[in-house]
Order: sequence, then C-alpha cells, then structure tokens
Amino acid sequence: MAENRLQTPALNAGAVPFSRPSTPGTHPLQIGFCGLGAMGYFMARNLASSRKSHWLPVLVYNRSVAKSQKLLAEVGASAVKVADTLEQVATECDVIFTNLANDAVVSSIYNEFAKALAQSPPTRAKIFVEMSTVYPTLAGDLDKLLSSNPHTHFVTSPIFGPPALADTGKLVIAMSGDYRSKKEVAFLLVPAVGRKVIDLGENVEKAPTLKLIGNGMIMGANELLAETLTFGEKSGIGQQTVYELIKEVMPSPGFIFYGNKMVNDLFDGSAGFAIDGGIKDANHARRLSAELNCPMPAVDNAFRSLIGARAMYQAQALAGTQQWDVLDWSALIASSRVAAGLNPFDSAQGTRVVRED
Repeated sequence: MAENRLQTPALNAGAVPFSRPSTPGTHPLQIGFCGLGAMGYFMARNLASSRKSHWLPVLVYNRSVAKSQKLLAEVGASAVKVADTLEQVATECDVIFTNLANDAVVSSIYNEFAKALAQSPPTRAKIFVEMSTVYPTLAGDLDKLLSSNPHTHFVTSPIFGPPALADTGKLVIAMSGDYRSKKEVAFLLVPAVGRKVIDLGENVEKAPTLKLIGNGMIMGANELLAETLTFGEKSGIGQQTVYELIKEVMPSPGFIFYGNKMVNDLFDGSAGFAIDGGIKDANHARRLSAELNCPMPAVDNAFRSLIGARAMYQAQALAGTQQWDVLDWSALIASSRVAAGLNPFDSAQGTRVVRED
C-alpha cells in the first residue's frame, strides 16, 4: 500500500519551505505518537484523522492508558492503534512524534527508545520528531544518543499555539535537523497539524531556541497585559473596558486570547497551558539569556508573577478552596491583582479604588 501524496490537501504558498519528498515505495509508512497531553492529544488526533482513509493507523502511547483509549474511541481503530510499550513504538514505527511535559520526561522516554533500538537495530530509515519545549542543549544530547543507531535521524519540531489552535490544526511549527527528514515530516504535519513550518536549518538546537524566544515574548506580553488590566480595574475604569480598548488598538491574537482568559478568570489549566509549564519555560528562557549575556527583564517579571500566582494557588489547595485542578499560566495576573489590593483569582470580588483629585 503506497502513500498517494497527490491526495494531500493543497497548501498555502510558503506553508512548507521544502519541495515534496520523493515518491514513496511500496512500504506503508507507520507513524507513532507519544504524549497525549493538552496539546499532544489534538495533534495526534488530527494526524490520525488526516491519514485515516489511506494509511496505517497511528500507533499512540501515553503514560495514562485512558488517554489513548479515549483517542481510539473518538477516531476509531482505522485511524489509531494503542501501543502497549515504548519499545513497540520505537521498533515498529518509521516516524515517531513526541510531545512531553518537561526535559526530564523527554530524557527518560528517549533513553527507552535508545535501549529498544540497541536491541533491535533499524534496517530502514527511522525519524524521531521531538515537539516538546526543551532546553536547546538537550536536543543536541538526544541527537547524539540516537545517531549511534543505523538509519536513525532526529528532528526538533516545537510548536507555537494554545490547545485551541492544536484542536483546529492551525499551529506554527519550527523545525531543525536532517534536511531529508524535515521534508518528510513537514508534509505529514501540514496541513493536518499546523498551518506553517519555519525551517531553522540542520542544527537541532535552533528550533528549541526559537521556541524559547517565542514563549519568552508571549509571557512578557502576558505580564504587560496583566498589569494593564489590573491598572484599569484599580483605576475604576474597569478591566473589561480596557480589554475592549486593547481589541481596538492592539488586536493581536495573543492579546485577545489571553486577555479574555484574564478578564473572565478562565484559569483552568487542564484546558490551557499549565502554570508549571510556563515556569519551566521561563526558567529555560532566563538560563539561555544569561548564557548569551542578553537580559530579558520582561521574562524576569513574568517569572516572578508566575511564581507568585502558583504560591497563592497552592495555599488555596492546602486550604481546600482552589477552584481548578490545574492552574493556567494566564493566572499570572493574580500577582498584579494582589499587589494592587485585589482578589487574585476572582475579579468579581475585587475592590475598586477610584482616584480622587
């Protein structure tokens, strides 16, 4: 069963910066996907759905089997098959995508992959695609770890966008690594998973670097947004009015998306980006900026606000009064609110103070 690339939907000009890969042979491409979290679930689902009519089911693995079973129930056995072990994914798949929580988990999973490959060396091309947000040097370590195996290639491919864009397949994808592998992977991901690929060359550390730069920009913007909305509330103007102004004069998707979360106290991290992930990314960005002697005070301020918001949430959790099981990183506004004498997570309970001349 050969793959028919002519059936791939037409792409927007510039969506993929590579020519199409050569026509495949008779071997059907087996895809694997590890990590079905808030982002990974949607990406794996869309990837599986895009291949459902013509190719082998995507082999999925998640630490919690319930997530894999949920995906199977949603898209069906013709699109997804649940893997029992990481070894099965590493040995049976031609292209393996990973989207995981943090560097420690990534290292652990890839060491398991390496053990499996050492025991069953590949006899044909195999591509590992790491889509998590990791420190750049870890990508280099993983590349070295895998390259000792024959026919094995490694690509870093972190993604930009919240779960809502993962759901609709509109993510932006950074990519670095082996050129021929990137071509193959790019046309698997676009338009099924993302709308555009940004090529960072063959150095696998470059795409994770861009990811940290991008996330630093987002968290810095969120810090400014939080301070501005809190200023509006404390002045008596009201955060909703300030938010309406933002939509008129600075209508960026990020400001509109995160502004809506802040104004309406939508801090459920299980449906967004967990605050622990934001703190991890802030730590990575601050470490990299220090190594490069490039100060990023906006990220430093956002980091402090994230830590403060998490501390307040954990205090509520100890008291049994927390509203959410997981706190979203947009809740960094809690630090600005408390500093201004307002309620951290419930804006309806805030006390406005109107300046009198």
